[in-house]
Amino acid sequence: MKYQPIDNRLFIKNRNKFMAQMRPKSIAVFNSNDIYPISADSTMPFQQHRDIFYLSGADQEETMLLLFPDAMNQKHREVLFVRETNEHIAVWEGAKLTKEQATAVSGIETIYWLADFDKVFFDLMTEADTIYFNTNEHYRQAVETQTRENRFIEKCKKDFPAHQWAKSNPILQQIRGVKEPEEIALMQQACDITEKGFRRILEFAKPGVWEYEMEAEFLHEFINNRSKGFAYTPIIASGNNANVLHYVENNQQVKDGDLILMDVGAEYANYSSDMTRTIPSNGKFTKRQREVYESVLRVKNQATKMLVPGTIWAEYHKEVGKIMTSELLGLGLLSKADVQNENKDWPAYKKYFMHGTSHHIGLDTHDYGELKTPMKSNMVFTVEPGIYIPDEGFGIRIEDDVVIQETGVPFNLMRNIPIEVEEIEELMNK
Repeated sequence: MKYQPIDNRLFIKNRNKFMAQMRPKSIAVFNSNDIYPISADSTMPFQQHRDIFYLSGADQEETMLLLFPDAMNQKHREVLFVRETNEHIAVWEGAKLTKEQATAVSGIETIYWLADFDKVFFDLMTEADTIYFNTNEHYRQAVETQTRENRFIEKCKKDFPAHQWAKSNPILQQIRGVKEPEEIALMQQACDITEKGFRRILEFAKPGVWEYEMEAEFLHEFINNRSKGFAYTPIIASGNNANVLHYVENNQQVKDGDLILMDVGAEYANYSSDMTRTIPSNGKFTKRQREVYESVLRVKNQATKMLVPGTIWAEYHKEVGKIMTSELLGLGLLSKADVQNENKDWPAYKKYFMHGTSHHIGLDTHDYGELKTPMKSNMVFTVEPGIYIPDEGFGIRIEDDVVIQETGVPFNLMRNIPIEVEEIEELMNK
C-alpha cells in the first residue's frame, strides 16, 4: 500500500461499536471484494470492500472477517481469514499478509488461512442462532454484478437454513456515518493532497490546454503524495461541458473565455475527498461569470452553517432550495411568476440546480450514514451547490468537505483550498 500504516486501535474501536449492537448468540461475516476481470487475463485494480476495511484494516483480496462476541472459546470472538501465501505468489504478485502481519494490521489475535474457513465456520455456527449478512442497502446503489458477499450469502442460506438472518447494514449506516478522530485525520490528508493538485492546476490551466491534460496534472500530484489516485472518476468540464453533471470524457480543448468546472478528489488510505472548483481558463472571470460564481459561493456558505447536530437531511435540502431560489431571482434567471407557479415536487430553482447539496463522505465518496435521523457531530458531509446555464455556455459548482461540530460552524477540511474569486485570479496570474 502507498499509504502509511494506520494504528490498529481504530479498527478495534470500530469492531467494538459493531459488536455492541449485535444480537445475542449471533455471528457476522464480512468478505473482501473480488478482483474483477476485464477480458483475457486482464483485471481491474483491486479495491477493498469498505466494510471489511473499516472493521479490520485488511486491504487484501480473499479475506474474510468473522465476529462472534458470544463464542464459547474466547479466541473465536474475532477471527480474520487471509489468503495463504507461498513462494510462487511472492514471486509473481508479491508476498501477502503473514498471520503476524494480519494481527499487526487489524489488532485481531486469531488469524486463520482462508482454506480453513468452512471448517471453522461450521463449528461456530453450531453455537450461534443468528447470522448477520452484509447486504448493500446504500440509497444510491445499483449493483448488477454478483459480489463475493452475495455468493457467501447464497451459500450460507443453503447450508444453514435453520438459522435466523439479520442485516449488518443498519448498524454500519449508524456507526460508519460518525467518524472517529483517526478517520477525520485520514480524510484531512486526502483533502490536503487534493489541495496540492488544485494549486498545481492553477499554474497550469490556460486556453488551449486539453481537459485530459489537466486530469493528468491532478493524477501526477496525487500519486506523488501517496494516493492511489482519484477517489472517483474525475470531471474536468470546460465551457458547456460543465452543464453535463456527470461529464467524464475530459476530451475537449479549453477555449479562451471558458470556465472550467473540476469535480476532483484524491483518495488516501481508502478515504475519499470530494472537491469542486470552477476557474476561468484565462485567469479572469467576466462580470457575469463572477456574478454567478459569487451567488453559488453564498449558497455554499449559508448551507454550511446549517450543518449542525439535529438537522434533518431532507429539511436541510428544502432550506437550501429557498436560498438558491433567492439567488436565481437576483441573477434574473427566475422571475417571481416562475416561483409562484412552480411545481412543488420540482421547484423552479431545479431548472438551474437539479442535484442535492450534501452527502456523507468517508470511505466511500457517497458514504454510508443515516439520512432520516438528526445529524450528529463528527459526521462528514460535502456541500456542493451549483448553477448551470446552458444558454450562457457555462456551469458553476463549488464544493467543500466539512465535519459537523458539537457546537458552532462545521470544520472545513478544505479550508486551505483557494475559493474566493480574488485568490483564484491572483494565483492564476502569477
